[in-house]
Amino acid sequence: MSVAAPPVTKLSNFINGDWRDSSATEWLDVINPATGEPIARTPLSDASEVAAAVEAAAAAFPEWRRTPAEDRIQPLFKLKYLLEEHLDEISRLITTENGKTFTEAKAEMRRAIENVEVACGIPMMMQGYNLEDVARGIDEMMIRQPLGVVAAIVPFNFPGMIAFWFLPYAIACGNTFVIKPSERVPLTMRYIYELLQQAGLPKGVVNLVNGGKAAVDALLEHPKVRAISFVGSTPVAKYIYARSGANGKRCQAQGGAKNHVIVLPDADMSMATQIISDSAFGCAGQRCLAVSVAVTVGEAQKTFRDSIAEAASRLKVGNGLEEGVQMGPVITPQSKSRVESLIAAGERQGAKVLLDGRNARVPKHESGNFVKPTILDDVPASSELADTEIFGPVLSLVHADDLDEGLRFLERSTYGNQASLFTSSGAAARRFRYEAPAGNIGINIGVAAPMAYFPFSGWKDSFFGIMHGQGRDAVEFFTEKKVVVERWAKEHSRKF
Repeated sequence: MSVAAPPVTKLSNFINGDWRDSSATEWLDVINPATGEPIARTPLSDASEVAAAVEAAAAAFPEWRRTPAEDRIQPLFKLKYLLEEHLDEISRLITTENGKTFTEAKAEMRRAIENVEVACGIPMMMQGYNLEDVARGIDEMMIRQPLGVVAAIVPFNFPGMIAFWFLPYAIACGNTFVIKPSERVPLTMRYIYELLQQAGLPKGVVNLVNGGKAAVDALLEHPKVRAISFVGSTPVAKYIYARSGANGKRCQAQGGAKNHVIVLPDADMSMATQIISDSAFGCAGQRCLAVSVAVTVGEAQKTFRDSIAEAASRLKVGNGLEEGVQMGPVITPQSKSRVESLIAAGERQGAKVLLDGRNARVPKHESGNFVKPTILDDVPASSELADTEIFGPVLSLVHADDLDEGLRFLERSTYGNQASLFTSSGAAARRFRYEAPAGNIGINIGVAAPMAYFPFSGWKDSFFGIMHGQGRDAVEFFTEKKVVVERWAKEHSRKF
């Protein structure tokens, strides 16, 4: 597979059905994290360009919301076909700008396509309900109606998939849509919007504005934006949620994570090792559902520690477009420095470096942002690594005497995105499912990523809001309920 760098591309915004050159005075280089080469320049658009996108969406909304639901989903059927037809091209772009392996990129887009498929069921999912004779001669019904203009602010770690937690549901429900992709990985969404142009949507239904914080703030402040969807770090999620609330917008804001997995002595250790290795080091640990802390119980301390260290040491790290590579780079040089500094901090604070991925060198890619798989053993509860989201290929090992103590590790965490248990005991699994304080639970599963027809949940500091992305939650989020109570007086002068 070719790994040649694409020509540097100067990106545009997509507003009212057309690509428009940005008037931004500030531009950001998009860098291939595996090679260090510039591949694009993205504009840091200002509030006026955001306003143009929002106004285009607002103008398109009245006609789009009157379009029957059955007709609104027809472009989504076309989009599903286009995404499948261009799956390899999109996946190569994801790998080029994000760094994850080509296989991981294809899996990401498969999950995106699942959401398009589910959103095609909007004619049923959006239905309300009714009851005749709530009082004599009076009927009552609940109907769902679209909000208007909605916006999504999406992160770098899944350049294609996360937008699809929101976009297909929003437009299928009759809303119009503005997206701000991550300025670090804008090429994937640009390509997807080129496909959306072919899908048959009316002008203004979907819009794209590249930018940074100024563009985010403009979306948060614009009075015609009714709802904000966000995925990113917890500090930014709190900011987005607070500003949305202050401006009267509904908001769903997915934050960070510190995901725990508990390994019991009766677990299938071979299976647990493989699955946890994939979870901790897949996508270079830059997944909000990546396992960050493995809690070994009893004798699993030694058996799992030895097996995970061996499995992680065998992973081939390199450019994700090259055959055989199992893990790519982290996103930026700053991320690499941050991850390595946290490893050093953990070591200073008492952790034992079982496998050290710092100062990684990948032949022919010396300028890449590579951190190899790292395992820290006996991480003290007082260490900053015990609570800090590292967002890199680092797995911390802690030991517990029993499941009670293991669950207390989870309860202490301020995050609640995912927790997993590896065991062959049904009783232990049921207890864990019942008590684990996280929104996504895995039993012998390392990445408990919900299918598109279930909500992508999250608790505590991992999520701010009520309705999550995907499935029925998405329909609830992108519609507002209207209750109609009707009475029709008898017309005594006429007989039918």
